[in-house]
Amino acid sequence: MSPSFPREPHCDDPSDAELVERFQGGDDGAFVTLMERHERRVYNLAFRMLGKTDDARDASQDAFLSCYRNLRRFRGDSAFSTWLHRITVNACYDMLRKKSRTPARQDELPEPPPTPDHADQASLSLDVQRALLAIPPEFRAALILHDLQDVSVEDVAAALDVPVGTVKSRLHRGRAAMGRALGIRPDAAARPDPGEPHPSPASSKPPSP
Repeated sequence: MSPSFPREPHCDDPSDAELVERFQGGDDGAFVTLMERHERRVYNLAFRMLGKTDDARDASQDAFLSCYRNLRRFRGDSAFSTWLHRITVNACYDMLRKKSRTPARQDELPEPPPTPDHADQASLSLDVQRALLAIPPEFRAALILHDLQDVSVEDVAAALDVPVGTVKSRLHRGRAAMGRALGIRPDAAARPDPGEPHPSPASSKPPSP
């Protein structure tokens, strides 16, 4: 899947919730509209998590396939976009586990970041993308969703299926780890955040319908 540049929805376009309802009623075209609306953000999230275009395409395809398979059971307990973020992050965790079994080569360094979508708050340099990949995946996911894609802390918590306090802790620790990876000296007044123990390897859970 190559990232496309879809037209942003207008105020008179159907909402995500309306499209989900149409799909659950048998309209497969509604899913196509949902995919076109969200595919660039899904791809960018996957790219920032994984650092390579091929891996990001594969994870995006896996995410939308999982979305299609589970969408008829989606109950709407959260926004569709929040649910899709969870599926995408889990697809990335799966990809990272697969990649961890293969030693990295020098020619597999991160590629230049993709064109940001309308929700991205920053266009990342290669150094920043490389630093993102140097921090634990749990921290990385929280930083990408909140700091780059402007997702609220509450929605990040829902997407990652963790408490709000855990998201705040991961953001704090992730920003500190990013600073170290970039060679930035921490503020002398900064204190480690005690809110969450050091993360263990990510474990993926199937998306909750």
